Amino acid sequence: MGRFIWHEWSRYVAISASVYLVWAAIWGIFYRKFFWDFIDHGYDTSGPVPLPIPNPRYKAIISIIVTIPLIQILALIMALGTLAVEYPIPPLKSSMFHRNFTFKCIWLVFQAVLAALFYQGTNAFIWSTIAAFGYLRAEMRGEIMEDPNKARGGRGRA
Repeated sequence: MGRFIWHEWSRYVAISASVYLVWAAIWGIFYRKFFWDFIDHGYDTSGPVPLPIPNPRYKAIISIIVTIPLIQILALIMALGTLAVEYPIPPLKSSMFHRNFTFKCIWLVFQAVLAALFYQGTNAFIWSTIAAFGYLRAEMRGEIMEDPNKARGGRGRA
């Protein structure tokens, strides 16, 4: 049985997380909800059903998630960027962004933080974090991603 290649596994997990985040961001633009609103809020008991009132401390974060879907749009852009790097488009195939595990790990952590802020992105948060840990493990084990242009045989060599 062969060795487990951490960066290949992490690549597939990152692609799955990014596809899910694209869907979640689009869904979150239409159905906006701040995920952490259940932690600290009061209730409006003037009506027949008590409705939660968010804490005024969260006004800024609610304005960029619920009022203006800025977090969802940024998460969508980051997920599309991750897909462009992980399932490489031709200009990025031999670039530093496609082969550098540290860059991918940091990028996925930022993607996970954005995904954790809105309700629909919680699964993408989990999978982006797992992919980042996989790239960290690949970096610790000393795995390298070869340049695809150097792997081709040269002229006159077998």
